[in-house]
Amino acid sequence: MPYEAEKGNFALALAGDTMLTRRLTPFREEKFLRLREILRGADAAFANLEGTVHTWDEGTPGITQGTFMTTDPKLLEDLKWLGINMVSCANNHAFDYGEDGVLANLRHLDAAGLAHAGTGKNLAAARAPNYLDTPNGRVGLIAATATFRPWNQAGEQRPDLRGRPGISPLGFQTRYRVDAAAFEQLKRISRELGFAKSDERARKHFYSDKEIPDAKSAELSLLGNRYLLSDGFSIETQANERDLQDNLRWIREARRQSDWLVVSVHCHEFGGASLLTASSRAELEETADFVTKFAHQTIDEGADVFVGHGSHFPMGIEIYQGKPIFYSVGNFVFQNETVGFFPADAYERFDLDLKATPSDFLDARTAGGKKGHPSDPAYWENMFAVCKFEAKKLLEIKIFPIDQGFGKPRPQRGRPVLADGEVANRVIERVTRLSRRYGTKVVNREGVGVIEV
Repeated sequence: MPYEAEKGNFALALAGDTMLTRRLTPFREEKFLRLREILRGADAAFANLEGTVHTWDEGTPGITQGTFMTTDPKLLEDLKWLGINMVSCANNHAFDYGEDGVLANLRHLDAAGLAHAGTGKNLAAARAPNYLDTPNGRVGLIAATATFRPWNQAGEQRPDLRGRPGISPLGFQTRYRVDAAAFEQLKRISRELGFAKSDERARKHFYSDKEIPDAKSAELSLLGNRYLLSDGFSIETQANERDLQDNLRWIREARRQSDWLVVSVHCHEFGGASLLTASSRAELEETADFVTKFAHQTIDEGADVFVGHGSHFPMGIEIYQGKPIFYSVGNFVFQNETVGFFPADAYERFDLDLKATPSDFLDARTAGGKKGHPSDPAYWENMFAVCKFEAKKLLEIKIFPIDQGFGKPRPQRGRPVLADGEVANRVIERVTRLSRRYGTKVVNREGVGVIEV
């Protein structure tokens, strides 16, 4: 064998949402340095870089109700120091500072030498794979997001007009199946409040029947939701066909250009029984069904690994056709409370004036830490995984629980260290329980979850 890559041996580390606002290099806890050693020991280490890498004067604040996530360009060197060498940019924070913010993010990642995918100066560039060369083979990365606002999408290039910078979308539609009695009541609401006539006028104007179903159809559009006449009640999601086929086309391209192929999807959407019973986000247990279907399709088209993120806590792991599907690897670096600046819109949501500071905003939106992420340990007890391949076959997955400092002061929490004791056991128990539905067995071996294939 003239090339080392021919052996088919590879170690891939997978970390989740990385909201980086502070240095990583000064710290020296043994469990932090051990985490770094594991990441750097892998051939490739992936994370979802959630935010915009830019300086305060690059980009204009967009429209969002979340955190306007800003990562200082200098911090990319810290991320590389930690061992991360490839990132997804396709997520709902990629457009926090508009088109100029997207372009600034691309410039800084290129300057830092980090492989990245999922955003671009037009749709083709956002869809396209990026590659990382390692001694054990070339790694391709495709990234898309199912969570975005319509104006976040990159635009198609035309011969007579350039495209729009933005994210690579994996759009979807949710439809609600209801029984005959409920469907008649929804139609009555639509008639009595004038929505039916509004739809009729729209159909006679610029909208198609595909966008607004005919009044006689067994499908009803009401207040932005789609309802289908059925025998009972259920919720179904379906990927946008154009986005689906476009992503699969680029996956086939990346398969022909790489030894190893990773497909990344950012998603806040959930499904399954817990969608109807959970009283908090942390109690949700399954991703939306269109993501599960897409994950299978990516493997069928040649992906070696599917990695999901966006839930901010771990979810189940499936082994499909001998390849791993991580429905969410959760949070990795969670420093969204030490962002240096927010636009006026963020403060105005909580009736804060121009003298308010970032901490005033953060305290207001969490009621002093009593709601949202600071109030629930589920967001601060996470994991990253290392997949080991031998002779091109998946041999083993190790799940390393991480502790991100739930309940610690704001200046401390958010940076991951390897978890032990009860925290490690809780993380492994959660992953074990949520993976069981896919037939995946996870064993706790001294605080590390192990899946043997």
